[in-house]
Amino acid sequence: MLGFSVLGGISSSMVFTPSIACIAHWFLRRRALATGIAATAGGIGGIIFPVLIANLAGRLGFPWAIRIIGFISAAFCFLSVALLRTRLSLNSVKKGTVDIRALKEPCFSLLTAAIVLIDFALLIPLTYLPCYAQSRGLEDAIAYNLSSILNAASIVGRIVPGYFADRFGRFNVMIITTFVCSVFTFALWLPSKSNQAAILAFAVLFGFWSGTAISLSPVCVAQISKTEDFGKRYGIAYFLVSVGTLVAIPIAGELLKFQTSTIGQDDYTGLIILCGLVYSCACIFFILSRGVSVGWGLKAF
Repeated sequence: MLGFSVLGGISSSMVFTPSIACIAHWFLRRRALATGIAATAGGIGGIIFPVLIANLAGRLGFPWAIRIIGFISAAFCFLSVALLRTRLSLNSVKKGTVDIRALKEPCFSLLTAAIVLIDFALLIPLTYLPCYAQSRGLEDAIAYNLSSILNAASIVGRIVPGYFADRFGRFNVMIITTFVCSVFTFALWLPSKSNQAAILAFAVLFGFWSGTAISLSPVCVAQISKTEDFGKRYGIAYFLVSVGTLVAIPIAGELLKFQTSTIGQDDYTGLIILCGLVYSCACIFFILSRGVSVGWGLKAF
């Protein structure tokens, strides 16, 4: 499992990062919509793979379930390599793979902080919403499918905001969607308790509004970067994101463990509040990044 995690994480990052960077090479005016359409694949996979693994593991066993997933992934990776094209020649790109000096720019450092925070917060519902639902008495089948429901809503949430982001500003849409996610976390998830309708509504609404964390974050990086430097700057930003996501689940888990041991039953209050607060902080950093990057006026984008 450790080898699978390490190799899978490295290889998937090496595939995903240049794939997103290639989109920025070919699109400018409709870059957010193009990236959103491409990012829907993650939502589709989030629906299909959990169901596929559950069914295959029951019939063929876990090892063969993972092998079949590997065969499917290999086929799609070969296809993606055959289809991906970069617009810029290698000679037009500055040498070097890391440009750490980019973090000295206030607009880039603030945006990177915002992206780290939004990905930190996003992982908490993705990971803990199913077990939260189970602890509140929902049937196992419904609780397990909450991840698929959230990912299904995320598919639409990666395309529609991208359409509006190209017209009303990429930073503006990120600020709005991040703020709405924090509101839903505090106003819907926190008081939901054993209300099945409220939990399902949160999964759908949060799934839609959180989709921009995947689709628009790289577009915001591209907006404040030269095209030839985007790949390096995007890589730096998401290297720091990987650190944030590495500690997000353990921190949330320890918070849940502490509160559960204190009162003697599962208590997700602190975990949910943490998610909402981090989303709120991400919103603030997106506002600061927008102000430094494109101006403080409402019409600036």
